Amino acid sequence: MGIQIVHFLHQSNKKWGVVKGDSVLTIGKDFETLSSLLEEGIDNIKRLVDHQKGHLSLNEIEFLSPVTQPARIVCQGANYGSHRAESGLEAKRPPFNMIFTKADSSLSGAKDPIICPEHVKLLDYEIELGLVIGKEISESQVITEENLHEYVAGLVIANDVSARDVQLSQSQWYKGKSYRTFCPVGPYLYLLEKEDIPLINDLELKLWVNDELRQSTNTKDILFKPDETLTELSELMNFSPGDLLLTGTTGGVALRLSAEVTAELMNPVVSGEEKMKLILSSQSESNLYLKENDVVHCEIKSADGRINLGSLENKVVHAIPVNA
Repeated sequence: MGIQIVHFLHQSNKKWGVVKGDSVLTIGKDFETLSSLLEEGIDNIKRLVDHQKGHLSLNEIEFLSPVTQPARIVCQGANYGSHRAESGLEAKRPPFNMIFTKADSSLSGAKDPIICPEHVKLLDYEIELGLVIGKEISESQVITEENLHEYVAGLVIANDVSARDVQLSQSQWYKGKSYRTFCPVGPYLYLLEKEDIPLINDLELKLWVNDELRQSTNTKDILFKPDETLTELSELMNFSPGDLLLTGTTGGVALRLSAEVTAELMNPVVSGEEKMKLILSSQSESNLYLKENDVVHCEIKSADGRINLGSLENKVVHAIPVNA
């Protein structure tokens, strides 16, 4: 069985630990980055923890993102049929895997605020299962369900926070999804054992805004699975231990588009100003977008409780004006 890892701040010191019930056992060795922790290997981490006598309460620590900088953050878009349908696309699996990236400066902790920039009017949420890469990939690989455990070290919850007005009016997903604090991750990194791998395709995802359940799905509904996605990406790019692959979100986000509006937004002839007017007018009746003081709560777990990634809970705040 795998283990729940936390990256945390205690008495101004950054530490790593293993969760045991409501407590944390500190790993008896310092690691600057997630990559250096992963190099230790799950068996050695278990041994390091076994020699620790003291423990901390989860209430005593400040959660940090278990994914640390530097890290590549590679994302799959429109990878659930329900999200495709509400975005004005065909719900069925498309002929290609949609890939984009986020800046690692968007990473934040499990209880940190989501800071909405002054100019952003349409702030959206997306619960996603994150796969933490555990092995260097520097050439094309054939990755299957049978050898996936060699490449994926662990799992995390991530919220792919999105400024829809920026993303869609400028046709720039990187900008719309990379503002600071737009990738809360954690609280736990679940380090996988080989026997856990089949559960990656059978995890329950749920997201609430305040007390309202907005998103609920199972990873069995993912259109492009992790093994085929990593195989494809290995033809294009390198990965290092500690990098993050976000596997897409399900239906229930604030953004709802008709096929006609989506076609206009994807039309390169339509100006950015016209696209901004179109996206704002098409969303003007929605009350689903995030507002100041909203709390976004995410959970991912297996039905049997064997894998539990904890509770990601982030409050929305407005950015302080630069000239204030």
